[in-house]
Amino acid sequence: MNPAIETHELSFAYKDRAVLRGVLLSVERGEMVGILGPNGSGKTTLIRILSAVLDGQGKVKLNGRRIETYGRRELSRLFAVVPQESRVSFPYTVAEIVMMGRASYHSPFALEGKKDLEVARASMELTDSLSLSHRYLHELSGGEKQRVMIARALAQEPEILLLDEPSAFLDLKHQVQVFELLRRLNRERGLTIVAALHDVNLAALFFPRLAMLRDGKIYRDGSPREVLTEKTIEEVYDIRVRVELDPSGEKPQVFICPSW
Repeated sequence: MNPAIETHELSFAYKDRAVLRGVLLSVERGEMVGILGPNGSGKTTLIRILSAVLDGQGKVKLNGRRIETYGRRELSRLFAVVPQESRVSFPYTVAEIVMMGRASYHSPFALEGKKDLEVARASMELTDSLSLSHRYLHELSGGEKQRVMIARALAQEPEILLLDEPSAFLDLKHQVQVFELLRRLNRERGLTIVAALHDVNLAALFFPRLAMLRDGKIYRDGSPREVLTEKTIEEVYDIRVRVELDPSGEKPQVFICPSW
């Protein structure tokens, strides 16, 4: 069986600034992979290439097919994307935003069917956003908006979910809820999940596999215990840390060593 996502010698540059350099990444169907790295390491760019927003140099395959051979409707059924920040120009309600995730399942200007409504409602319930359904998106806090965008992505019923900083703007409670939701979707529905992440400790707790970017290349790839070592973090982030295991004895947690 082909991997869900596969890149070969993937590179990308913004004008004369190289961001990705020969990235080799293979994600099996049903895997849950967190992409780590400091600012400017290429995390967001990688997610944008995998979601067909940017064209990189090299090969990107989804389920064994070159990404450029897919039509837009095919892609929207194959994967859903939750960007770090979403801008909506018109005053849509939350329910209308989530229903947009069903667009690829019916023809333009067609009315939503019973299943569309059921899937949208279930997606809002999963993300604790059903109570917001009649409010306008521009009225919401940053955290509430993020939960709505995740609900819209789930309404697409994708095989692959791509996220760029899914816990951005969320308070601690909703950060944990979102990651628990992602883990449950991965385990119960077999959803393939790739997320660019900032918080290494949350990444270690919820993602079985981590890939660490450094200078546009994958520097480490493996389990949290293999990737989040004191040596690797010092080399990648240029900061001294102490790494200890959580109470379960399995997940590493990173503590900063102050310079004073």
